[in-house]
Amino acid sequence: MHLSQLRRWILQSPPVEWAILQLRELLIGALRQGPIPQHVAFVMDGNRRFAKSHRIETVEGHNLGFEALARVLEVCYKSGVKVVTVYAFSIENFKRSKYEVDGLMDMAKVKLAQLLQHGDLLDRYGVSIRVLGQRELIKPDLLADIDRATKMTSRNGNAILNVCFPYTSHDEITTAIRNTVVDYSKPLPVQQRTFSESHIKHTLRSRHLSVAAERIRERSRSPSSRGASDIEDSTSSSATLHPDSPPEDTMMSGKEMNDSEGASPNLYPDPESITSQVLNDHMYTAGLPPLELLIRTSGVERLSDFMLWQSHENTEIVFLKCLWPEFDLWQFLPVLVEWQWRRKKEEEQDRGGRPTEGSIIRAKAS
Repeated sequence: MHLSQLRRWILQSPPVEWAILQLRELLIGALRQGPIPQHVAFVMDGNRRFAKSHRIETVEGHNLGFEALARVLEVCYKSGVKVVTVYAFSIENFKRSKYEVDGLMDMAKVKLAQLLQHGDLLDRYGVSIRVLGQRELIKPDLLADIDRATKMTSRNGNAILNVCFPYTSHDEITTAIRNTVVDYSKPLPVQQRTFSESHIKHTLRSRHLSVAAERIRERSRSPSSRGASDIEDSTSSSATLHPDSPPEDTMMSGKEMNDSEGASPNLYPDPESITSQVLNDHMYTAGLPPLELLIRTSGVERLSDFMLWQSHENTEIVFLKCLWPEFDLWQFLPVLVEWQWRRKKEEEQDRGGRPTEGSIIRAKAS
């Protein structure tokens, strides 16, 4: 116990704090020299276990978890990460005790207010806040604060913080499919309709009939000596040229034909045109960079219904044994260094070249 207090005292002394800060800045600057994941996601797990092991209230454990998030966000944005997505609250968490759920909601309200009042981090890196999840499950007062926060940071365009609250991936996918079905149930605008074979056939036929009718009218206005015979000849010639044409009294003009076309059933988008990209465009993360790195703390090795759609073949998933309140640069740094090493190795393999001596040395050093 005495050694622990002595260690804490040494680390909190001004000279040591200054040295650690300089080392921290140096390491982040070194990271920026290599490739950086543009989209990183965190499953912030272990707050309750941390509180239990340290004999503090569960809500206080979540409070310390928020402080860890602030530290990690600064590392991410300073390193060059553009999008950070955090799993703040699952829809399944509503099954917990009312005391804990109310505590989490109250804490979210307080921390959101702190972000806005002391938003140096958001302003410094130009971060906009987005809340992803089922809005109807959020209390009205908290929802008003969320809308205020998203509006106040909407002009920031350098980076994004996605807060999944309350969220599950199954619910996101279900919502995306439902919205896709709604979009594909709407008739296409007239100007976007593709011309069918029957439409083209009717258009050409109406043009022929209009030309034949105009010729008949012209010849009917000729001298009477030629009137009857010419009309008969024109009628017979018209019948010869267009044997399938109906009699004149049953002909429809082009306008009438178009009017009859307008009475045809509406055209709808082809369901065969639904692709994974169409569904991706209906996800909460539409338009964002693909997920490149997903980290979960607490030693639990599962995704817990988080970012299932966004996790693709190139997403690197890392499970760490430390609890979330303990997570900081010193746990995050090895993960980023290994991610950079893997990306450099993949790029060298794609180029078909052998690793250079310098790259081998850097890999061994990391």
